[in-house]
Amino acid sequence: MPATPAWPPRSTPRLFVETPLAEGGQVRVDGGQAHYLLSVLRLKAGDPVKLFDDSTGEWLGVASIVARRDLILDVTAHLRPRDAVPDLWLCAAPIKKGRIDWVAEKACELGVARLVPVVTRRTVIDRLNTERLRAHMIEAAEQCDRTALPALAEPVKLDALLRDWPGDRALFFADELDGALAAEAMAAHNGPAAILIGPEGGFDDAEREAIRALPQAVGISLGPRILRADTAAAAAVSIWMSVAGDWA
Repeated sequence: MPATPAWPPRSTPRLFVETPLAEGGQVRVDGGQAHYLLSVLRLKAGDPVKLFDDSTGEWLGVASIVARRDLILDVTAHLRPRDAVPDLWLCAAPIKKGRIDWVAEKACELGVARLVPVVTRRTVIDRLNTERLRAHMIEAAEQCDRTALPALAEPVKLDALLRDWPGDRALFFADELDGALAAEAMAAHNGPAAILIGPEGGFDDAEREAIRALPQAVGISLGPRILRADTAAAAAVSIWMSVAGDWA
């Protein structure tokens, strides 16, 4: 007897929506999302679309009204709850346009709970487009089967970040001059955590002293090689996930 095909198929497109989803509701899709579904994927009435809202999880939508430039999806079933996300923040100095976009993508893919852009003395980006960063995180979540997006904070100056730092959250900062091995340092701390990555050229001496003066701060080394800021961010998050997060 032939096996019953999985429904919805694994090839079903996924779409992030801003409004909370519920069974029996409807979602109107227009603009670029509608163009992709209708013109690229050739979606037809009755075809499935997986929907997620970063709140209630993933739902099955079925195309009910298909027009030239928009469509209506009926929300028919709850497929799974929102992903559980480890309590890890990534605090990263903005870097060149394409590379900070890459950091935002990887923060989502790797399971970071919150992305905080941090302005330091050597930060070279004058203005950060947070809407673009969020769009990159949404695209990563759609492609990587995630139902949770990192919260995206507004850019904050380093001194303000340190002044208001939560007392119960460890702050691991990449310090190429004098840091403990990252895996050992991270494994020794339980509970909420954050990783702080500096800009091209690293933190200056005064910034390093200010960070080290924070009781929750722990300097870490990412190994014998000097890494670019974007590579350091991905490496540090991966190490934390493997020893203290949901990869452990």
